[in-house]
Amino acid sequence: MRVEVDRETCVGSGNCVYFAPTVFDQDDRDGLVVVLVESPEPALRAATRTAALNCPVGAISVDRTNSGSPPVRPAP
Repeated sequence: MRVEVDRETCVGSGNCVYFAPTVFDQDDRDGLVVVLVESPEPALRAATRTAALNCPVGAISVDRTNSGSPPVRPAP
């Protein structure tokens, strides 16, 4: 699993930090998403997918290439 974020799209809602606080944080200067763990271990993957799906602007993408599952990409 690999996590990518688009900081230009991020609005700083904090949903990612709420759902996966060990994977995401918010920048103290602008409140935008910061990825703490680019390749979460298996125990963090469900929370990471939940965080991506709950981003209100679709700023988080989760590539699950190695898992055999399709990528998690929020709807446009």
